[in-house]
Amino acid sequence: MSKSPPEINALSDEVKSSWHRFLDVFEPMRPELFRYCRHLTRSPWDAEDLVQDTLARAFVTLGTVFMALPNPRAWIFRVASNLWVDRMRRMRLELTFEAPADSATEPDPRAPREAAGSLLVRLSPQERAAVVLKDVFDFSLQEIADALSTTVGAVKSALHRGRGLLAVPEEPMTRAPAPAVLDAFCAAFNARNLERLTDLLLDSASVEIVGVVTEYGQDAPKNPDTGSFAGTLAPITFDERGGVPPHLLEGYLSTSPRCEVRAYRGSPILVFWYEHEEGALVRTVMAVETDGERIVRVRNYFFTPDVIAELCTELGVPYRVNGYRYWVDGR
Repeated sequence: MSKSPPEINALSDEVKSSWHRFLDVFEPMRPELFRYCRHLTRSPWDAEDLVQDTLARAFVTLGTVFMALPNPRAWIFRVASNLWVDRMRRMRLELTFEAPADSATEPDPRAPREAAGSLLVRLSPQERAAVVLKDVFDFSLQEIADALSTTVGAVKSALHRGRGLLAVPEEPMTRAPAPAVLDAFCAAFNARNLERLTDLLLDSASVEIVGVVTEYGQDAPKNPDTGSFAGTLAPITFDERGGVPPHLLEGYLSTSPRCEVRAYRGSPILVFWYEHEEGALVRTVMAVETDGERIVRVRNYFFTPDVIAELCTELGVPYRVNGYRYWVDGR
């Protein structure tokens, strides 16, 4: 594998530093931003995806803005709104031109997308966003118009039509059996067998600590210094390089966590229990995509306190959160 040129490595370090400073500034807005995205998407997974996409788009856009932001809160909501509306418009087009599935085949994995499509028929993305911004976050009509790139009159119309339709309940989901590879993952994790863990990954797999790091292939996650699997197996720490802030580690016993498969809204997820003075508490969850007996993608939600809180509350398990970041002093 060829190495990156020195100038690319230097640029990467500069971008990381700028990215961390950006996240530090916008961190106080993260809980509200997640709540907004959660109301739009009706799913904690999709909400966090939209949050991460919003932050990434805002970071890039900020580099092209040559004026002071009069209202950073309204601006970050505007970025999220534009992404949401664009995403729903693309979904409408896909659903419009997509051929119907053969009813004799196995259950269609596109069912969740089709369910979302039926929701869009009842309520446009602009209407949903307008109602949420007004009724949940108390934006003014002008602020909503700015966030949705429309007029105050159009906002009034969207509110009138959208308020009654927004109360549609979320689609019920049936429980799917956990793939055997997830049981194998838990067994390897609880045995502290790092080689076996990474053997379960496809060569082209991706592993993410959401919002923090993305790794590709089998080797990166097991790197003893930087790998996410190696890090998850180890006790949580905080030192001059960063980690989980000490005030969030009160009562934590410095031991390796235990992995368990749980069902969340019909789909299997991995939850990780960490020992504390008051007993075992969940501090992270993972969503895993599989292909047969191998793992295609792992998403670790360790630094997404909003997701951890919602999932654990719904599962009825005790939990602690780890904050939004690992770095210290804006580094």
